[in-house]
Amino acid sequence: MSKTMQAWQLAAPGPLEETLKLVDNAAQPSVPLKPGQALVEVVSAGLNPADYKMVQMGFASKALTSFPKTLGMDLSGRVVAVADNVTDVKTGDAVLVRLDPTKAPGALSQYVIADRDGYAVLPSDFDLDLAAGAPTTALTAYQSIKPYVQTGSKVFINGGSGGAGTYGIQIAKALGCHVTASCSTGKRELCERLGADEIVDYKAGDIVTQLKKSGKIFDHVVDNVGSSLPDLYQQSNHFLKPEGAFVLVGGSASLSSIKNVAMAKLLPSFLGGGKSKFITYMTKNNHEDFVQLAKWLGEGVIKTIVDSTFEFKEVAEAYEHLKKGSSGGKVIVHVASKA
Repeated sequence: MSKTMQAWQLAAPGPLEETLKLVDNAAQPSVPLKPGQALVEVVSAGLNPADYKMVQMGFASKALTSFPKTLGMDLSGRVVAVADNVTDVKTGDAVLVRLDPTKAPGALSQYVIADRDGYAVLPSDFDLDLAAGAPTTALTAYQSIKPYVQTGSKVFINGGSGGAGTYGIQIAKALGCHVTASCSTGKRELCERLGADEIVDYKAGDIVTQLKKSGKIFDHVVDNVGSSLPDLYQQSNHFLKPEGAFVLVGGSASLSSIKNVAMAKLLPSFLGGGKSKFITYMTKNNHEDFVQLAKWLGEGVIKTIVDSTFEFKEVAEAYEHLKKGSSGGKVIVHVASKA
C-alpha cells in the first residue's frame, strides 16, 4: 500500500475558495492501529456546514484543530484492516464513520483511521451514499431526542426539513413519539412523508404564536434552527410541559443568540426570563448509538434525504453548493467506486 494518498486539505485557516486544495501526496494513515481502531478506505463522504465553519475563524481555528487540515467528518467505506483486539468489525465490512472534527485527518481523503466510538457496521448491500450522509446529523438527532422521551411523548422539532430535522422526525417516530415539526410551506410534504404528525408553517405566521394556541402539550423541544432564539426559549413555558426540556443543537445558534438565552435564564420570569429546562447539545461519538443508527438505516426505519452528489475532483463545487443553503438534503461526494 502506498504511503501517500489524495486528500482535500487546507494549509491554514481561511476561506475555502482561497485555501482548499486537492493534495496528491498527503500522508496515508499508518499501521499498526491502536486498540479499537479500523483502517477504512473511503467510498463516499457527506458534507456538513461545520466542515468549513471550523476553518474560517482565524486564530480560533488553530485552537480548535491542527493544520494542514483535511476536511470532512462523515463518510462510509470498506474496512481494510483492524486492530488486534477488534472483534465486531472485519476486513471487507461496509461501515459508516464519523471522525473527530477537531483532529486534522478528515473524510475527504482516500483512507482514514476510525476510532471505535465513531463507526458501526452496515449491511453489505447498503447504499454507501446514503450511509455517508448520516453520521453527524443522524447522531445529533438521536442524542438530542432519545434521552428525553418515551413512547407517547409529544415532541416539537424546530427546523424539521434540515439535516438534523429530517432524521429527527424519523427517529422520534421510531421511538414512538407524536411529532410536530416546523418548516416552510414548500417543505411540508417532505416532513409529512418522513412521519411528522403536525406541521407548523413558519411562512403562515409566527411560530411561537402558533405553538401557544395548543397550550402546554409538548414533552420535549429540539431547536435545530437557533436563529429564533431567545424568543422561542423564553416563550417555551407556554407550550412545553414544566418537566420537559428545551434542547438547542449547539451548532445551530450564533454566539449572540446563546448569550441572549443565557441572560434569559438568569432573569426572573416577570422580567422576561425563561422557565423551562435549557440544554445546549453538542454531538459526541458513541459506538452504541452508531450501532442503533446503522441498524435503523439497514432496516429502512430511517432514510437519508440526498440533495446532490459530486465526484471527488468536484469537492470545491460541492461546498459552494452547500454554502448557498439551498440544498434539500445531504450533499454527497464520491471518493471511490461503490462497486
